[in-house]
Amino acid sequence: MEQAILDFAKQFAYEPTVEHSEALKTYTSFLLTGMGGSHLAADIVKNILPEIDLTIHHDYGVAPVSKEKSAQSLFIASSYSGNTEEVVEGYRQAKAAGMAIAVLATGGTLIALAKADGTPYIQIPDTGIQPRSALGFSLLALLKIMKQDALLSQTQQLQHVLDPASLQKQGEEIASKLEEKTPIIYASQKNLSIAYNWKIKCNETGKIPAFYNTIPELNHNEMNGFDLQENSRHLAKQFCVILLSDDTDHPQNIKRMQVVKELYEARGITTMEIPLSGATSEEKIFTSILTADWVAITLAKYYGHEAEQVPMIEEFKQKIS
Repeated sequence: MEQAILDFAKQFAYEPTVEHSEALKTYTSFLLTGMGGSHLAADIVKNILPEIDLTIHHDYGVAPVSKEKSAQSLFIASSYSGNTEEVVEGYRQAKAAGMAIAVLATGGTLIALAKADGTPYIQIPDTGIQPRSALGFSLLALLKIMKQDALLSQTQQLQHVLDPASLQKQGEEIASKLEEKTPIIYASQKNLSIAYNWKIKCNETGKIPAFYNTIPELNHNEMNGFDLQENSRHLAKQFCVILLSDDTDHPQNIKRMQVVKELYEARGITTMEIPLSGATSEEKIFTSILTADWVAITLAKYYGHEAEQVPMIEEFKQKIS
């Protein structure tokens, strides 16, 4: 896992190739089904291009949309392993409905189906790392299949910009403040994908509970759960709220985040502000995610957990098969 973090920037040198490209038309509307690490790239595309018509479905089958929209959209079956049952079902439903389909996977059932059906697909490099660690490969492949060539080229520049090793110290320092704490990660709605990545790094790599929410939504509900009184104040002791601040957020959301920090601290709740940094949206996103990687692997070491594998998820899959 540590080597995967150190090597992460190299993923942006990847040049994805579309097989059966002659069957891939140009679309302006996309429906993607993906679970776990297989929808993270789509989340990031929505962060960078909020105006794009991209529906992300985290369930079995195809997103429930109108017949008109399904006829005009490209259905993207995204599964790192190629065997995710929710996504395989989505592929089969889309095919039965006569939808345009593309596949992103390292292999497995989906690649076999795409080859047999003449479906456009990109076979993502399988380097033996976990899906959450292959986000560079997945993002470039998704941008290629969506024909977002300008953003693809811009994102590939991260191979020259990102320096994962330089973020290790900061990650370790943050982790030291999270020992014996449960992280709750807050970001603006615009940066939801970053907060979510922090959460899953803590869950899958650190093997600890972690949660996330967004501003301004949390100001209308979750925040009030921390207005603890004498008899309930002990409930907050286990939490540390991480605020991912961004100087390009809506001015009122910047203010909201600072007021949340002030109100929480006044109530004895541990908070930590971590500003996003970078010259571009892509650099900001991946610098923060790499920092989260170092935080999570450091916490795994602290608690004596193996950082890479996800045994409880594998156990769950066996029990439902």
